[in-house]
Amino acid sequence: MDKEELKTLFTKYNDGTATENERAVLEAWYLQHNESVKPGLSSHHIEAAKNELFRRLPGNHGEFFKIGARMAAAAVIIGILISVTLLYVVSRQPANTVQIARDLPPGSNKATLTLASGKQINLTDAHNGLLLKQAGIQVTKNGSGRISFRFPNTSGKDHSQNTVSTPKGGQWEVRLGDGSQVWLNAASSITFPTSFVNSENRIVTLTGEAYFEVAKDKAHPFIVISGQQRVEVLGTHFNINSYEDEPNIVTTLLEGSVKVSQLGKKNTHILFPGQQSLASAAGINIKTVDTDEAVAWKEGYFQFDDEPINSVMRKLSRWYDVDVRYSDTVSTEGIYGRVSRNKNISQVIKALEATKTVHFRLEGRRVSVMK
Repeated sequence: MDKEELKTLFTKYNDGTATENERAVLEAWYLQHNESVKPGLSSHHIEAAKNELFRRLPGNHGEFFKIGARMAAAAVIIGILISVTLLYVVSRQPANTVQIARDLPPGSNKATLTLASGKQINLTDAHNGLLLKQAGIQVTKNGSGRISFRFPNTSGKDHSQNTVSTPKGGQWEVRLGDGSQVWLNAASSITFPTSFVNSENRIVTLTGEAYFEVAKDKAHPFIVISGQQRVEVLGTHFNINSYEDEPNIVTTLLEGSVKVSQLGKKNTHILFPGQQSLASAAGINIKTVDTDEAVAWKEGYFQFDDEPINSVMRKLSRWYDVDVRYSDTVSTEGIYGRVSRNKNISQVIKALEATKTVHFRLEGRRVSVMK
């Protein structure tokens, strides 16, 4: 394959006229971590090549994976045509070996509202408009599916609790009575009082994962309790991942500052934008991160940065509502990349297979992960 042939392949991929085999050639290489990358490439060249390849390939359109730092080095090779032989070899590899009995669609907007009275409203099937008007409380659903709560501005205190919960394969957006907005990921719930009026603090409880845009109110701190963690803010944007099957409660800050502490412990940690806390029984650790990865789910993507396959599969399990089984000892090599959450599961696992680290078999709602 010469330079002109390679250029033609890129062009066909970009304009959507590439054949399935031609797409596989570029996608497989693009996703693959190539251990034969030559050393000595400057960070400037790596970054330039990464940006150019990402511009050309469909990661920009949310279809396939962005490249991480090590994979960017491999992109340089393709940019200077050292990798033509690799492309030629990959094009002759067998097609992805994922075995699929029946495909599964991605998750969607699904949730249930449980009122303090115990009444449940299926938000998925509820019509747009006013859902409830009771004792001055109004619950409405707009055209995009967001639920909004409006409470009476009275001097009394109402500490009764309401809960919005999503199942596996569901997500939802909630606007609380104070104007704060919350995006719930799959298999998550948020519990909040009927009214924040005359409350010293605005306290909510989270299970699972949510992204918060908290309305500013310096006189009334907004507090999120998730497991054994307490997060206090005055008004800011942050993400909390507190699934019970994850090793840590992970809090990522995008804007402002937050106080993170553990219930029953005196130590408090302050997070600043671009920082992430990992809370476990051993304590709280702070690190600097790429916040895009933490909130990719809210923007409609799976994004991985050297992520173990078991962590990747936990995310897929929640979004596609599947049971994951490991039939072999799988690779411990980390997965890099980004892929749309709006694709059927077969497309996502085929993209993962292109990394050459794992293979899959999909039977009903069971995904088997193999060598």
